[in-house]
Amino acid sequence: MKFVDLAEVTVIGGKGGDGMVSFRREKYVPAGGPSGGNGGQGGSVYLIAESNLQTLLDFRFAHEFKAKPGARGGPSNRTGANGDDRYIEVPCGTTVYDAETDELIGDLITPKQTLCVAAGGKGGLGNKHFLSNRNRAPEYALPGLDGEVRRIRLELKLLAEVGIIGLPNAGKSTLISALSAARPKVADYPFTTLVPNLGVVRKPTGDGTVFADIPGLIAGAHAGLGLGHEFLRHIERTRLLLHLVDATAPDPLADYRTIQQELAAYGHDLSDRPQILALNKVDAMSPEDAAVLVELMAEATGKTVWAISAVTRQNLEDLLQTVWEALDALPSAAASLPAETPLSSPDSAPLATAELSLTSLEGQ
Repeated sequence: MKFVDLAEVTVIGGKGGDGMVSFRREKYVPAGGPSGGNGGQGGSVYLIAESNLQTLLDFRFAHEFKAKPGARGGPSNRTGANGDDRYIEVPCGTTVYDAETDELIGDLITPKQTLCVAAGGKGGLGNKHFLSNRNRAPEYALPGLDGEVRRIRLELKLLAEVGIIGLPNAGKSTLISALSAARPKVADYPFTTLVPNLGVVRKPTGDGTVFADIPGLIAGAHAGLGLGHEFLRHIERTRLLLHLVDATAPDPLADYRTIQQELAAYGHDLSDRPQILALNKVDAMSPEDAAVLVELMAEATGKTVWAISAVTRQNLEDLLQTVWEALDALPSAAASLPAETPLSSPDSAPLATAELSLTSLEGQ
């Protein structure tokens, strides 16, 4: 499956139906008067969040979505039928912006959450509406109004509780494959992973927790270098960051500081997000050297440092236990996410609103 996390589309509300000019003509009813009905309301365009979607791939080829127009008014004061609304399915975690003003329209987080992005036009008035003492036989009606037209930008931010970060080749993909049933590409060269990978890791209680492997973070990622600029947004919704550092790197402490600087430069309070620091690939060094490196890293960072090996699964159970305890101490996922966008209706004013592969599998 291709993973697309950014798309721009045009949404068009349906045109309102035209009002009708008609007069009542019946036997024994002289001067029956106007009887033209109003046009129907045009359909509106809604986004609806679906939990079974993980990508915006559908919007790669479809760029315009239009609701149905309202029907014309009928004789005998019959109002035209309302146009059918258009519902567009998007993944949970989709943020919607006005592409022209960059203004936030809404954030779709929970399944079946709905957001109106283009209201339908109002139906035109029939000639019955213009009957008055001065005008007993109005011969005109109003046309329906055009629906709202808007260019919107959709940004997908993955809904994961734990984000695994680190420089390329730190072992992030190996770790997520060891903890879950996800099977991302793993190789011994940098930038093996070109997409965020999701894996569900089971707690001892049986509940599943979503881990996300965030690829491509390097020095200058916040400014567009490497792949990090494309995927830093996916860290925004995580409650906890698992910072993986390659213990066999020439300068592990410098690697750690590089990632910290990128998080601070990107903003969105990522540098203040709770972190767990782990030195990976300690199986490739002697226990004595690993112990010295752990001590040096702990002294320099002021954090507890875990020495692990994703390949041999060394200390992974202890690391996971620390992750569960940290998550339990943090606010719930619902409390940490933005407030839901309420259900929008066409009668209310609408709120001013990379191509790759994704693995999202059940944990072991």
